Amino acid sequence: MAHPLKPTTDKAEAIIDRLRVICLGLPGALEKLAWGEPTFRAGKGKMFAQVDNNHHESGHVAVWMPLGFEAQDELVAADADRYFIPPYQGVRGWVGMRLDDDDVDWDDVAEVLEDAFRLVAGKRLLAELEPRG
Repeated sequence: MAHPLKPTTDKAEAIIDRLRVICLGLPGALEKLAWGEPTFRAGKGKMFAQVDNNHHESGHVAVWMPLGFEAQDELVAADADRYFIPPYQGVRGWVGMRLDDDDVDWDDVAEVLEDAFRLVAGKRLLAELEPRG
């Protein structure tokens, strides 16, 4: 049985819409509903972002991304108010990033999402990304 779409607020929906634009702007990215929330995948392949819209009453809107254990340690240590180790996926090196504060730097969000995309995308999709400056 599929999970129903999670209820949302206007603020959460605006955040998710902004996140959606960034994720779907990556080459071949697809959106798929899973666990009642949007997830984003590199082509038909692996997930590079999962929305956390008050997931299990977390009290925040965030995105979870596979970034590896080194990045997980560094980001959480540097800014534990913004980054966290998400349930379920944290043991696989995923990082959560809160998006519901008023001071979110969306350029940083886009950069971190691209990093996650690069970790899971295949060679064809990676070739379509413009190299970073």
